[in-house]
Amino acid sequence: MDGPLIYREHGSTWWPVLWGPAFAAVGALVEQLTPGPQHVWMWTVVGVALALGAFAWVRGRRKVCTVQLTPEWLVLGQEYLAVSRVEHATDVGAPVGARVLGGGWTVPKGTHEVPLRLEDDEVVLAWARDPEALVEELTALITPVDGSGSTRS
Repeated sequence: MDGPLIYREHGSTWWPVLWGPAFAAVGALVEQLTPGPQHVWMWTVVGVALALGAFAWVRGRRKVCTVQLTPEWLVLGQEYLAVSRVEHATDVGAPVGARVLGGGWTVPKGTHEVPLRLEDDEVVLAWARDPEALVEELTALITPVDGSGSTRS
């Protein structure tokens, strides 16, 4: 990617990796406080297994659900869209069957649609957790004001 990073949303935080070990620690603690056999080794295995599963999920989510915007590129997951191809980011309706950027059939869970009209009059669906912020930054890039006060759109 070229240029400075203007906008970024990660597909996930790393917090879910800690949930499994935290659950296992609570389970081991409860087992220590109650009478009966102690299974500290098994709680350790459970904590590690849950952490590894969460690690794989978070890593995948960060790879396919990250949004990045530079002056040259809008990157959604692993798909790159040249900002120069975007004509409008506001007041664009989302037609049924519009192509979702990033390679999925629908926008990722937890995100909202951002319809974009491209230079060939095609409407595609970008997505973001904070669609207003993405549209604001993208609009600032695609409608530069020249010396006469007119805009590109």
